[in-house]
Amino acid sequence: MTGDEALGAALSVIVAGFDGTTAPPSLLEDVRRGLGGVVLFARNVEAPAQVAALLEQCRASAGPRPFVAAVDQEGGRVVRLREPLTVLPPARSFGLLDTPSLTEAAGRLVGAELCALGFSANFAPVLDVDTNSCSPIIGDRSYGSSPQAVLRHGLGFARGLRDGGVHPVAKHFPGHGDASLDSHLDLPRVEQDEARLEAVELMPFSAYARSGMGGMMTAHVVYPALDTEVPATLSRAIVTGILRERLHFRGPVLSDDLEMGAISRYGSPEQAAVLAIDAGVDGLLICRSETVRAAVVEALQKKAQTTPAFAYRLERAASRLCSLASPLRASPKLSFIGSSLHLSRQQQLIRALATGQTH
Repeated sequence: MTGDEALGAALSVIVAGFDGTTAPPSLLEDVRRGLGGVVLFARNVEAPAQVAALLEQCRASAGPRPFVAAVDQEGGRVVRLREPLTVLPPARSFGLLDTPSLTEAAGRLVGAELCALGFSANFAPVLDVDTNSCSPIIGDRSYGSSPQAVLRHGLGFARGLRDGGVHPVAKHFPGHGDASLDSHLDLPRVEQDEARLEAVELMPFSAYARSGMGGMMTAHVVYPALDTEVPATLSRAIVTGILRERLHFRGPVLSDDLEMGAISRYGSPEQAAVLAIDAGVDGLLICRSETVRAAVVEALQKKAQTTPAFAYRLERAASRLCSLASPLRASPKLSFIGSSLHLSRQQQLIRALATGQTH
């Protein structure tokens, strides 16, 4: 693999974040050279038209190749886009109402809104089971404390997102709900045995894997019963051995953000990036730093130039990742946001949330 080919392969597995409401020239240059996609945060958002223009600018720089445009629009504490888009209550509210058709309807409306803005993927639903009341990171982001409730509502929300027009990316495999530390800040451990993990944490992810929907995001959490050495994102035993070979998941696997504290507790982002790709991860999230992105690209490029098997792994990863860029249906126009149809669907959802019934 030549240097330019290795550079393109390295960039193709990265989904990048950035600061500001316009795309920095350095980001657009990476897009032109092969960047796999972008993920937007609240810091990138001013208004629907601005978001649509930003994503269109990125896609124009990518040219005809597939390009992933992603966001975390869960509801509750984790929303990047606010009014006039629909701001959902936390997942726990849907679990308590326990009307799966309502959860699916909510996903359908959010999917249509994101699709109208130009997004192709939503990093949702959360399939973590909330089994630890001291968890600082999951809590009401989970549909509940039973795997059955999480499965029921998580798959419903994922189906709704697909029907609305965007790919779901379920998280955080193999389950973050029992962790007592925040992986944004530290490296958590889940000390449950394999039988318990199988019966509780893995159950919703197993069902999602069988559904054939969208992608999956890994957790920066150590599970000693599954791999005593490294967090799930970097574990071949977990990503390839369990998710691919045991659960037969065929969609793209994405890392959580490689700039998080859990990764820095283990090693550098560039070391983690190489390990994650070797483990079977297809897309690497680098959610803010241009410096970190450059270091990761350099590490992946060097490994691809010296190791043919790794170069092939990058190519396979990129081909899976780009499936999240494929349109699911004809995109609604930006004018859908704020239209009478949009407002009517919002009001229907608000009424249904108040009564727990759909019509």
